[in-house]
Amino acid sequence: MSDELGLGVLLFIPYREMERRVFAALAEAGHTLTPAQARLLARIDPGGSRAVDLAESAQVTKQTAAYLVDQLERAGYVERVPDPTDGRARLIRLTPLAESARPVADAATAAVEAEWLAHLGPRRLAALRATLTRLREITDPFLDH
Repeated sequence: MSDELGLGVLLFIPYREMERRVFAALAEAGHTLTPAQARLLARIDPGGSRAVDLAESAQVTKQTAAYLVDQLERAGYVERVPDPTDGRARLIRLTPLAESARPVADAATAAVEAEWLAHLGPRRLAALRATLTRLREITDPFLDH
């Protein structure tokens, strides 16, 4: 048996640490979001999104997306508004509370990336970014080809 970790684990470990740091910063700032809620929030378009589109982009069922939107609405992070293009539909839109979480998450992400830059150096970090960007070409189902 090899002591070498698989690529999936090697990709997951730094992602999980970044996620942990972002959620710690959010909690410190008073935002109590779950990872599932945050993933859905991150996919809401500036003008609002339909729940069915959020479900697809988050790769969850419509029921799961509706459940998460209900939670986020009760917590004050989103609101449902009429869709101006379809009177029967509703859009999910971010509230100012949700918007206030973004700079907190962005700052935590930047701090982690700065640590990675200091540890890896600019060449290795650029190579890592380039490699992951290249892998996205064959792994991201939402990438416009």
